[in-house]
Amino acid sequence: MVNMRQVDCQGTAGRAKTRDGRELFYMELEGPAGGGPPATVVFEGGLAATRSYWALVQPDVAASARAVVYDCSGLGRSAPDPQPRDLARLADDLGNLLDHLGAGPFVLVGHSWGGPIVRRTAAARPERIAGLVLVDPTDEACDLLFDQSIRRVEKFRCWMAMALARVGLFGLLFRKVTAALPTDAAADMRVEAFTVRAARTMGAEQVAIEADLTALREYPPAIGDVPVTIISATQPTPGMNARARASVNASHAHRARQFPRGRHVYAQEADHMVPTTEPTVITDEITRLLKAL
Repeated sequence: MVNMRQVDCQGTAGRAKTRDGRELFYMELEGPAGGGPPATVVFEGGLAATRSYWALVQPDVAASARAVVYDCSGLGRSAPDPQPRDLARLADDLGNLLDHLGAGPFVLVGHSWGGPIVRRTAAARPERIAGLVLVDPTDEACDLLFDQSIRRVEKFRCWMAMALARVGLFGLLFRKVTAALPTDAAADMRVEAFTVRAARTMGAEQVAIEADLTALREYPPAIGDVPVTIISATQPTPGMNARARASVNASHAHRARQFPRGRHVYAQEADHMVPTTEPTVITDEITRLLKAL
């Protein structure tokens, strides 16, 4: 039951409990007044991304269907998690949120590390999943992700995030992101997304990534005949050269071919931060999927 309310561009606030009693903060827009597609669209952010990151996509999707964003444990207004934050734990939390929201069906939208999270969540109960949209997702088919130089970069980013958060400067790295958002969502992100707590959560989520990617290679989540769209960015991203981008996008093309109803599209104007650099491509793909229900 919703036990907290506020109104802003991302809708009405509520809290869902995980099986071990933690609270996950979410916001929902109810969809068109006259009804719409039966599916609820639920958005999963990337590594340490708060709900505010979806503020350019969620309201447009709500013109067609119920649309829900949330904060993972330890981010935004959600309670922290004392347990290790590996992929299984992240997917379980998303599954708990879906349990709270109702029977479904659900369209799950995941960006970056959110891609593996929604794949894992969908595989746990594919019968309630109407489709997936993976936005420039991390994918285990990309060999570069297993290079030890990537682990060093990850550790440096976590160290830098914590150092900058402690002096109140972490948010400066994401000025382009916050500048693109609606005023209220940008204000929430500035207050909530760049804290020491958020940096600590980023580090906790980063610890198991290599092991999780290895497990995904060995045991890819099986989701049956669920339709899947993968969106690849194309524009330069800091820290990702042209060779890396080509490798990432090749892994996306490969993943799309593994699904019976896989689709691979390109965000021609977007860097990795697709939800703020080309949100319409995400909205268009979600709408296309909803119309097919």
